[in-house]
Amino acid sequence: MPNNHPVPFIDKKQELTKQILARQEKKFMGLLNTIMEKAKGFGITIRVMGSLAFRIKCPDYKYLEYKNKHYLPDIDFIAYSKEIVRVQDLFFSMNWTENQNVLRLFGNKRRIFYHPDNNIHVDIFIDKLRFCHEIDFRNRLEIDFPTISLIDLLLQKLQIVEINKKDLVDVMVLLCQYPVSKENNDQNIINGFYLAKICSKAWGLWKTATTNLQKIYDFSEEYLDEKEAKEVRNKIKTLEKLIQNHKKNLKWKIRSIIGERMKWYQEVEEVQRD
Repeated sequence: MPNNHPVPFIDKKQELTKQILARQEKKFMGLLNTIMEKAKGFGITIRVMGSLAFRIKCPDYKYLEYKNKHYLPDIDFIAYSKEIVRVQDLFFSMNWTENQNVLRLFGNKRRIFYHPDNNIHVDIFIDKLRFCHEIDFRNRLEIDFPTISLIDLLLQKLQIVEINKKDLVDVMVLLCQYPVSKENNDQNIINGFYLAKICSKAWGLWKTATTNLQKIYDFSEEYLDEKEAKEVRNKIKTLEKLIQNHKKNLKWKIRSIIGERMKWYQEVEEVQRD
């Protein structure tokens, strides 16, 4: 079916074929490379997250994104609050404009900038990802380049309460591409130890993350071939075991007693664009 909504680098009348999606990705990568190269001159530690990050880190399995007609809507970044003025200066130097409504309401958490010529915007999250659960990126952006770390990419998806098909596919792509580490290791491997550690401190995140891992386990055969599905399920079992066995702190234990009788996640703030 043709694309019926405005999408960067894709005409409304074009079918979302593999060729069209790959061409769009190439144009996004060109834009990203320009931004990252200029960021060096501003001394900025900025990293990619979201859809484009999964394409970058999972080259062997991004065909699953094409197969499911997943286009790239924008570029998501995470940056440090101590460098946010330089981030702002970076985009202004390229003649991008800023969403003043987002700046006024969420300026200490998030900024949005618009490309001067194309229908493209970038989301800049500051220090933390604040959606259903809070994911802290302070002191973590140096782990990988140009994206956030593999485990942070996984956490970005596992924290979503109402996880959708696209998010499920993103996680499967990541689990297909990389092994899981039981140690505190981030070198081209998914740091299962870190996931277990984070989940052991917050019952709410533990609840959402483990629920989503089970959903991915259940749906893997629907999206993957038999060999890939088996591999993904084995990695999920490893992650679940690490989460289960990691010692929980007192706050987690107290909150677990209350359980689902009290909401364990945050409502996502709606961002009104100009």
